[in-house]
Amino acid sequence: MKNPSAKATADTPSSTKAGSAPRRDSRGEKRRRRIYKSLHDCIINKGYVKTTLADIAEGADMTASHLLYYFNGKEAILEQYFANVSVRFLEKIESFSQHPPQQQVQLLADFWFRGETSTRLEIGFMLECFGAAVNDDVLRITKADFDNRCKAHLVDIFCAAPALVLDDASDSAEIAYSMMIGLRSAVYFDEDISLERAHRLFTNTVNRMCGFDAAATR
Repeated sequence: MKNPSAKATADTPSSTKAGSAPRRDSRGEKRRRRIYKSLHDCIINKGYVKTTLADIAEGADMTASHLLYYFNGKEAILEQYFANVSVRFLEKIESFSQHPPQQQVQLLADFWFRGETSTRLEIGFMLECFGAAVNDDVLRITKADFDNRCKAHLVDIFCAAPALVLDDASDSAEIAYSMMIGLRSAVYFDEDISLERAHRLFTNTVNRMCGFDAAATR
């Protein structure tokens, strides 16, 4: 079983001594970004399973042995990259809380179905990450935390709603989050589900679950 603590050290060059203060290395950070981008592109082009460390190194314009100075394998690269993306997404999603609840529903729909993460290729990348998380303890922990925080944000929206269809805000959040994940998957696999249709289905359904439509007609 993999050690989740590996994520904390995966992004540190092997020459860094334990207990020493982290050294800022802008050149190293640029190389890590190149490695992340190469992994991302390789997964989109050929899938995670078929991607090799040599593929990632070639895309990052370095040798495989040089890449291993920064990460101890392709699993460690994906673990850290997925963690970084999760943090960035959560910061954006949680920033929506400054807006009224109904506007937050619209902002969430825009983020998931109209944002930069909503192209078919990026949805495919997301599905590849989810598949890898099945047998990777670090990815699974990161994804579980991401899911929980997204659902907590939805709970807050439902708690502020005027008239819930379901009595429990937590149950409503589970359904709304599952619908979002399912619609994004459907966009990838089902040609009859466009991003705009998924956006409309998500927005209209969550608004009805919150009672926003009913409140507007009073």
